[in-house]
This record gives sequence, structure tokens and C-alpha cells, in this order.
Amino acid sequence: MDVILIPGFWLDASAWDDVAPKVLAAGHEPKPITLPGLVPADPGVGLRDQVDYVVGLVDAAAGPVVLVGHSGGGAVAHAVVDARPDKVAKVIYVDSLPLGEGGLINDGFTAVDGMVPLPPRDEFDDESVVDMDDERWAAFQARALPIPEKVASEKQVLTDPRRYEVPVTVITSELPESMLRDLMAKSHPYVTELAAVKNYEIVELPTGHWPMLSKPAELAALVAAALPRA
Repeated sequence: MDVILIPGFWLDASAWDDVAPKVLAAGHEPKPITLPGLVPADPGVGLRDQVDYVVGLVDAAAGPVVLVGHSGGGAVAHAVVDARPDKVAKVIYVDSLPLGEGGLINDGFTAVDGMVPLPPRDEFDDESVVDMDDERWAAFQARALPIPEKVASEKQVLTDPRRYEVPVTVITSELPESMLRDLMAKSHPYVTELAAVKNYEIVELPTGHWPMLSKPAELAALVAAALPRA
């Protein structure tokens, strides 16, 4: 089964270098991708363009696929499930959650000529940069690619309630499971879509927002464990 690995903001397909071998060892075919708009940089690319790109990959697959979405890539994954619920066997969200109808990934970033560069480390919450020491952050800065502002600020569009039938695993790093479940109990809008999913699990990987950089081996093991049996 193809496992489409969707990176979050500022990352390309190489973000999954430590995860892909575990996916392969689990009997699946890893498909790490770079989303449109990063290489080459294209400020005209929006969230829907990225969704349509991944939908094309799903349509081209021989059978059902698994989607793995990190951060903003989770919003892409959720819209793809909405577009092709019959072709997605499972979604794995990596420090991300399904983004609901009309939601924005994050329209608070500062753009330069329609592209958003990686902000300085001190602009992120403390929880986001756990385990991202100077060396890891410098490596992140060196590889980071600006993302189109439209991807961050374009509204999510969803139409098919069958998306709630697709099983989900959430690998949460910044927030403990107990906090997510407390938010669901309070009907917080941040977790509305997740609460509507009929079959989901939450797995903790305590670290910052970029576990593929801060705890790659641990993330790889959890992704592999969440995959359907080959």
C-alpha cells in the first residue's frame, strides 16, 4: 500500500528520510512528497492546489493509500480524505489535527512577496521548540523553504461526511492526550473534526512540533506501528 508522507510548513520530502525506511520495513511503499509552491517558489499556489496535487497521487495509486500529514500537511491530508474517502485506508496526523470546514492553517505569519519564510525560533511557543537545540534549529534553518502565504491563509473546503469513516491516528507531541480529550469534552473548535471521526486513537510522542527533526527514530517507530497490516 502506498503511504503518502506529506510534510508540514518549510519542509520538503526529505523531512521523512528517517521515517520512510520504517514504512518500507512494515511492508508498505513510502511516498514522501514535496508539496507544490515550494520548489520552485510560487506565491500563486494555495491550499486547494496542494490538496488537488495529492488527490492526483491518490487517484494514480493502484489501490487504497495511507496519508501521513505533519503540521500544515495534516490540513492537506484531511481535505484529500474528504475528496477521496473511498481510497484512503487511514490517516496519520503528526502533531496535527484534521482542519475543519472554513478553517485556516495559520494566517498570522509574515510574508515576503507572497512567501512565508521560517520565522525565528523565539517567535514560536516554548512547547513547539522542545528538543530543538541550537544545532537542530540551525539544521532546520538551513533546509527550510518558504511556503506560499495562500496555503496558510486559504480556507479549508470540505463537503463529504464520509471523511469521518476513515480511521485516524494522531501522534501528538506538543499537547498531551489528556489535554486533547479535555478540549473534546468541552467541544472546543480546535478538535471538532477529530471528535467527529468514528475510529481514532491518540498516541503521545513528547517533544516539540517537529518530531522528525527532534526525535526521528521514535516518530518512525510510531508511524510504522500505526500503519495497517500489509
